[in-house]
Formats: sequence, C-alpha cells, structure tokens
Amino acid sequence: MDETAAVPGRPRSAAGRSRDGAEGRVPGEDTGRIEDALTAPLVEAVRDLDGYGGLVYLRSGDRRSLVLTIVSGVPRSLLRSWWRVPVGGALPMAEAYRRDETLWLPDERATMVRFPHFTAGLPYSFGSAYQPVRAGGEAVGVLVVLRSAARTPMEEEAVALALRPAARAMEGRLDRLAAGRPNPDSAARPVEYDDEPVNVRLPTSAARPVRVGLIDWDLDSDRCTADDDALALLGLDRAAYGGTIADVEARVSPHDLHELRESRHDALTSGRVRSRHFRVRDESPGEEKTGYRPVELWGHLVRGGAGSARILVGALVDAGGGLTAAEAAERLPDGIFSLDQDGRLTYANRRCEELLGSGREDLFGRYPWEVVTWLRDPAYEDRYRAAMLSQEQVSFLVRRPDGNWLGFVLYPDVHGLTGRISPTGPPTGAEQGPQAGSDAAGDPGVPAPPPAPVAAARAGALYHVVQMASVLTEAVTVRDVCRAVSEQLLPAFGARELALYTVREGRMYLLWESGYPEGFLTPFEGVTLDTQLPGVHALTTRLPLFFESPEELSLAYPGITLDRMQAWSFLPLIASGRSVGSCILGWDAPHRFTPDERSALTALSGLAAQAMERARLYDSESAVARGLQEGLLPHRLPSVEGLRTTGRYLPGTQGMAIGGDWYDVINTGRGVALVIGDVEGHSVGAAAVMGQLRSAVHAFAASERPPQEVITHTNRLLSELESDVFATCCYIELDPATGRALAVRAGHPPPLLRHPDGRAETLDLAGGVMLGVQPDSVYPVTALTLAPGSVLALYTDGLVERPGSDIEAGIDAVRRRLSETPADSVEHLADRLVGTARRARERPDDVALLLTAYR
Repeated sequence: MDETAAVPGRPRSAAGRSRDGAEGRVPGEDTGRIEDALTAPLVEAVRDLDGYGGLVYLRSGDRRSLVLTIVSGVPRSLLRSWWRVPVGGALPMAEAYRRDETLWLPDERATMVRFPHFTAGLPYSFGSAYQPVRAGGEAVGVLVVLRSAARTPMEEEAVALALRPAARAMEGRLDRLAAGRPNPDSAARPVEYDDEPVNVRLPTSAARPVRVGLIDWDLDSDRCTADDDALALLGLDRAAYGGTIADVEARVSPHDLHELRESRHDALTSGRVRSRHFRVRDESPGEEKTGYRPVELWGHLVRGGAGSARILVGALVDAGGGLTAAEAAERLPDGIFSLDQDGRLTYANRRCEELLGSGREDLFGRYPWEVVTWLRDPAYEDRYRAAMLSQEQVSFLVRRPDGNWLGFVLYPDVHGLTGRISPTGPPTGAEQGPQAGSDAAGDPGVPAPPPAPVAAARAGALYHVVQMASVLTEAVTVRDVCRAVSEQLLPAFGARELALYTVREGRMYLLWESGYPEGFLTPFEGVTLDTQLPGVHALTTRLPLFFESPEELSLAYPGITLDRMQAWSFLPLIASGRSVGSCILGWDAPHRFTPDERSALTALSGLAAQAMERARLYDSESAVARGLQEGLLPHRLPSVEGLRTTGRYLPGTQGMAIGGDWYDVINTGRGVALVIGDVEGHSVGAAAVMGQLRSAVHAFAASERPPQEVITHTNRLLSELESDVFATCCYIELDPATGRALAVRAGHPPPLLRHPDGRAETLDLAGGVMLGVQPDSVYPVTALTLAPGSVLALYTDGLVERPGSDIEAGIDAVRRRLSETPADSVEHLADRLVGTARRARERPDDVALLLTAYR
C-alpha cells in the first residue's frame, strides 16, 4: 500500500518533509498530510476513552461518502467493507456526521437496537463512540473510538467529555492544514479524502528490547575491538577493557568457553559464525551470587590490511528476550502460534506444525485459513475477526480430516493475537473420527478420509450481501430501491458512476443514474434488446460482464462511446427467472475485480433485482390507490362571495402514501360549511371510508341540517358501516354576510384564527369523541364571529405532530407561522404553513390544510 496520504484539495504528497519556517508547529502536522495531522489526537482519544482502537473518517470529494482515513488498533482488512460508507446510510458514523453530534453505543445490544444494518455486518461484541470532526465551522468527518464491552461502562456525558480534547485538536490542525500554511492569505482548501486508509500503530508497553553489540575480532592477533553496546553485554567497562579476546573469555561462563572458541574454528573453515550460544557473567551490585546472561555470536570473516589479516566482523545478541522465549515455546506440548494484526502468521512452534500438518515455511506471512485446507471454512476466519474486534478471548473446536478434534484458544491484543492448539475430545453429540484415541497428528500408516467440502467464500466478502439485504428490506418503492442500491454500491466498491435500467416492451429505459456527465446516457434510452451494448448483453445472456480497462471494453465492443471511466461492471438484474434490467457501475481508475468482488457484485445484483420487482408491483398498486384518493378529494373548491379558500394535501411517506385525510367547502342554505377530517390508517380501506364520510357530510350539509345534526348523523353512519376504523372531524358553518359561525369538533385538533391585526390564537372549541366510537354521542356547538380580514385555518394532526415532540408544541409552531406570515395571499400563506412538512424526508402521517380568508 502507498503509505502517503491525501492533502486537502490536491493529490497526495510523495514526501512527508516539514515546511521550513512554519510557526507554531505541532509534531506531525506540518508534513502536508492529513493523517499526520490527525494521528496524535486519534491516539490520545483512544487512550482517554480506555479504548483499544480508533478510526477517522473524512468526507469524500463528492460529499456522498465518508472515507476511512486512519485506522489504529484494528486490522484494516477487517474493515475493508467499511472503507467507504454512504453519508445518508443508516450507520452510526454517518448519523454522527449528519447530526454533528456525539454518539455512544456501549455494547452490541445498543448497536443492534439503533443500527441493525451495522450489526448485520459486524456482529461482534464491542462498544463504539463517534465524535464529529469539524473544520472551517462545519463537520468534515467523524472520529471513532472502539472500546471493549467487557470494560467498566461509561455514561454518555463522560464519553463526550473524554472525546472533546481530541476533537478540538483535530479541528485546529485541519483548519491550519486547509488554510495551506505557511501562506495564510491563500484560499483555504476543502478538507476531503479519497484514498486508502493509513495504519497507525498504537503505543504499547514494549517488551524487553533486544540488545545488539558489534565486535571486530582479529583471529591472528586475538585483538578484539568492541562498541559500547557489546561491552555492556559482556559486563565490561571501557576503561578496564584491554582489547583482547582474553578479556572477553574472562567474562564467559567456564562451561561455555568451548562455544566461544569454536567460533574461531567456524570462521576459519566456513567464513561465518551462526548462532554460537554462550553465557556471560551478570553481576548485580549487592548480590553475593553471580548470574549469567545468554548471548549469541553471529558474524562473517573478512580480510583486510596489507598483511591480509583475518577479521571476524560479528554481532553479540542478547538472547535473554525473544530468542529464549521461542526456545521455551518449542518445549510446550501444545501448539503455539502468533498472528499479526492483519491475521498473518508470524510465529509457530514445532508442535503447531505437527497439529496443523503444515510446515512453518509454508505458514509464515500467510493467513492460516488459506494454507491449511481444512481451515478454509469462513467460520474459522470469523473467530479471528471476533477476537480482534471484541478484544476478548475466543475458543472453538475444529475437526481434522483424520476425524480427530483440536481445540483452539485465541488471546488478542491491539497488535495481533497468540493462539494455542491442543488435542481434545469431540463436542457433545459429535462422533469421534476413525482414529479415536490416537495422537491428533495422525498415524501415517492409516489412510485418512478426504476432507469434507468447505465454503470457498471469505467471510469479509459476505458482508456486502448481508448489508444490502438488510437495507433493501426497508425499501418500498422503486425509487427507494434505486436510492438504496446507489448509496450502498458506490461507496462500498469505490465506484464513481451507477446506472440502473429496466426493461419495458423489449426496450431498456433508465431508472436511476449517479455520477454520469449530463446527457451522456441520452443516446442509450429506449435501445432494443438486440443492440450491441454490454448492458444489453449482460441482461440477455444473464451473465455479468467485467472490464478492467477502457482497452478491454473497446476491444469487446468496437466504437462504443466512453466517458472518463476506466473500468466497468455490467450486472444483469434477474428476479424469479424474469429479466428486470441491468446495473452498470463505473470506476475512474483501472480496477482489478477479485473473485470475491465478482461474487459479491453478482449476488448483490440478484438482491437488487428481487427488491426492484417487489417495489414495481407496490408502485403499481400504490398508483391505483393514489388515483382513488385523488378522485375522492375535491378537485376545485367552490367560489363564495366574501371568502377566499384554498386547500393543501400531502400524503405520508410511509406505507402506500395514501390515507384518510380530507377537506371540503360546501354551500348550504344558510351559508358555507368548512370541513376537515381524518380517517385513521394509511390504506385503500382508509381512503374508501374517507370517501364515504365526505359524501355523507356533503349530503347532510346540503340538506340544510344544522352543524350538530350533520356530525351526529355522520357519527351514526360510520358506526353502522362496521369498518373498525375511527375518524376525527371539524365542521364550521359560516355566514359570509355577517361573519357569524357555528363550530362542532369531534376529536379533531382545534382550528387556528388569525385576527386582522396579525395576532393568531388557538380556538378553544368544545368537542366530542371521535366519529365511530359511540353511535349515540352528542356533540356540543360553539358560536364564533369572524372580523373582516380574519383567516381561519383547519388542519389535520399530520401538520403539527412530530415524533418525540408534544403536539401542543407543534400547534404553537404553526400558530406562530400563521401570525408571522403576511395574509395578502391565501395561496402563499398555505404554502408557508405546509413548507416544513413538505421538506421533511420522513412524514409519518398525511397532512391536510384548509385556509379561509374572510373579507
């Protein structure tokens, strides 16, 4: 991996040299690299939160993704699927970024409740804290600290307090970096990142360091020149050192003098010395007895000088640390191995070789589950992932091909893990293999059965499929599916362009595109299924196509129009054997598609096709339902002298986006009736009941019944329909000539009245129960008088209710808006009142509004 990193607003610097003359430098921040500026605060945040790992995400250049910039304490490979996450995704880092707020998830339970999609991809036990990273007065990324769920729990306030210093340090460093010091007058560059993450090693209490000293031993004169480290290993003071090999021999244990003297023989016969092991005296002050320190001698013979002197250039190595520890591990009856943070083997003792049936030379530097065939099940790699991400001990059993069982125990820390392997009996209910009772290494005289087939897929490659399936379960409409596919595929695979096509009547039509130059896809609209295009061929052959360079694509399809992309995948969308369409992804650099990536993209295209087909059927049914509702609402309100009326209706964004809200203006013999109502539910049934109620109110009002009787009869009718739904209603009969009115309210929110002076109030109308609850309910009547210039607002609860807030607060907010907005135009006023609801991404309920200006 290229260990250089991106600089805000320009390509990554190849060198990390500091700028000369920069004032107020902080170590590491003036190299011009983002990760150098953020490393120290990240490490401090991990320390302050008592965590084991940290991440920094920064926004991408196109602002659609958060890109993993720095990884510390956690293997990069385990987070490969999270290198890019969509800004709009249901993920904790994305939510902290969007809301610009600290987020604390103490354990996997809290994570599952709030972010089930995140848990689906990382189903491990750990806590995580998310702190927005700011620069230039806005959020530009997120700092993440990972913490063991087994540690003492922390309160959210304490977590936010612990992260605050690191966040401030990052903000200051990013501001200076973005400003392009040392030229403060230059235009600030945006803070963004579009490269691979950089590893930063967390500081730990180091093991005993290995000491090495250098010597030059003249084999002819027995003169020995030694540096300070070599003299320290031998326990010699330079002032007392005579410079001969005899001085060295005086420090060596009498039992090991032969080893030292044999070094001369090795050098003269083979020209080199390899690991001659001897002990030197270690005399501690105040101790009566003498101890010994193990030392090894390595070197090679050189000839120099006019007399061609034979000189052994060597190194004395303190063998009291790692080398001795390795010797101790070799004596253990169990297999011992060590994996680095990324999961590659760095050490294995001889017993481990025997139990795994593979030599150390084949295992070193590689993943054990790739070398040992019977460990290739993704479940075993997942145990390593679980240990590293939870930082807790993990144990499991594995059955060898010969039928014997091995027990594995993994002991992790932030830099890797140590594993222990031991022969064990089968788990409860499992049958012992054909070599029960024999050594787990197997008897070479007895043929072993062939290993059972194992899955070839890597656990990491399965994440994309799990994540996409989780997200698509919440996508309802075709547009929802297209948005979900775009938000998941582009960041996850680093693609820059996406196009989704559907098939209708033998032609391909564009459903969704992202990242393409304006007008580029226009010539491909409506092409037939015999057109020589890769997207068409992928669909008709039902085989995915991958092109890793423009040359490959142009060779396969001569003359095809290309844009700036450098690699492509063309994926067929097939659902239940039916051709739905094609998905096209483009990369802005040549891209090698690994087998895992090809498998994941193919599986994801199948999931997208299934979701799209389901959404297409839903859209068809929803279109019928919306047509029904639009037919039931008034197309035009009647013109009444002295009054100006207007209505607004916004469907909810959940379910079929239809419901039972309605409004009406009805001419009666005594004046005009202003009506608004709300049938509970969001379905075709609710819309049908709404139509029946509207017709009933219209009929009763037109027959010149007084307001109380209109509502009473409507209530009785709804009870007799046995529809198992209830409704609310507000009915006001107004005399335009006098401004006097009679109002009846059945479980409905109170109307708002704007007085001619601009003051607005909530009308305290006496009310009865909802319609359909009690057939014989009585509804009181309230008398009102409107002054000329007044505006009356009737509305449904969808306008004033917000999840997590009180309805009274919502009513008061609309009342203030009604008061603050000029009433010169009822159309403008109506748009102003529903503006907030119209802009909301999520609208749980329908919104209906009826405004009446009395002139």
